Amino acid sequence: MAENQNSIGGHLRENGMLLALVAIVALFSVLVSMQDKPMFLQAPNITNIFLQNGHVIILALGMLLIIVAGHIDLSVGSVAAFTGAVAAYLTVELDLPIAVVIPLTLIVGGLIGAAQGYWVAYWRIPSFIVTLAGMLVFRGATLWLLGGQNIGPFPKAFQAMSSGFIPDLTGIGKPHGLTLIVTVIAIAVVIWIGIRSRSRDAEFGITPEPTSLFWGRTLIIAAAMAFVGWQLASFRGLPNVLVVLAVLIILYAFFTENTVQGRRIYAVGGNYKAAQLSGIRTERLVFFCFVNMGVLAALAGMMVTASLNSATPKAGTGFELDAIAAVFIGGAAMAGGSGTIVGVVIGALIMGVMNMGMSILGVGIDYQQMIKGLVLLAAVIFDVYNKNK
Repeated sequence: MAENQNSIGGHLRENGMLLALVAIVALFSVLVSMQDKPMFLQAPNITNIFLQNGHVIILALGMLLIIVAGHIDLSVGSVAAFTGAVAAYLTVELDLPIAVVIPLTLIVGGLIGAAQGYWVAYWRIPSFIVTLAGMLVFRGATLWLLGGQNIGPFPKAFQAMSSGFIPDLTGIGKPHGLTLIVTVIAIAVVIWIGIRSRSRDAEFGITPEPTSLFWGRTLIIAAAMAFVGWQLASFRGLPNVLVVLAVLIILYAFFTENTVQGRRIYAVGGNYKAAQLSGIRTERLVFFCFVNMGVLAALAGMMVTASLNSATPKAGTGFELDAIAAVFIGGAAMAGGSGTIVGVVIGALIMGVMNMGMSILGVGIDYQQMIKGLVLLAAVIFDVYNKNK
């Protein structure tokens, strides 16, 4: 009986952030309705959550690997701003096609990540110092490249990275047929993955979570996906940003959970010395994490630049804090070695829902910052409490 209760408690802790997201959405829905304003979860708001917070999720995916490996990256906001400026310069000043600009900008981001990762991985310089220096260097480099002024506007093909929508190939019209089909397939895949993971745990002798808890969580997720899918289908369909996010989330979830290198990153963060003694090339993995972070920062930088329709010297301010907050709110441990892709996405969505909800309610930016800071502190306290318990 005690073992079963421990199992339930452990899985409840794992799913705590999902319950928190549901509670926050419900709270804002009630508060918004009390002010006689349009429904909180209407289609334009749901679309804007993804459009306005896509860059946070992208940065958080890379930041998770950095934090899991036992490091931190404070430069991602400046790198995103600099690479966004690079993309703007290549597009507007040199008039290069988008098919050339995107890979070139991603390469620049990868090189920046490699430069920082080299000092962290092979010279053992603390990542806090290296990336703090990078934050200053690339903020200055952005000002230099832009000459202190904005560069824009961009061609529609470039803007479509952040503001475009997938066309309805079914020809149904409204509701958006392709969005409905994708939603049904996504729900089926989520249920199949959950059942497969549960059966795999049983094969390896791992005590599965209680059946009621498993199906309760699965039904909540499926219902949420169905609701969001219907709202998007009744509006303009799938945003390009959401498609990019879905592909990245699937790839990174597969990498962290089903590949040897992904599991080794967790081993490095859990116990660096033990990972070294077991034959893992720890330096190479840490170096890879920073290169990956640079590439994702470049992608996020291009999306933000496309969204603003101009590259600005102040772009990317605070991005690193949003990404780090999303990772910790999503359940990653401060000391490294633990954290999940799904948790990071939930953490980023919590941040996005809070931002939009407080904006609709007219909460000032000063109070918004304080509330988000308290939420981050609560998430870290929750992690420390669980670890001590």
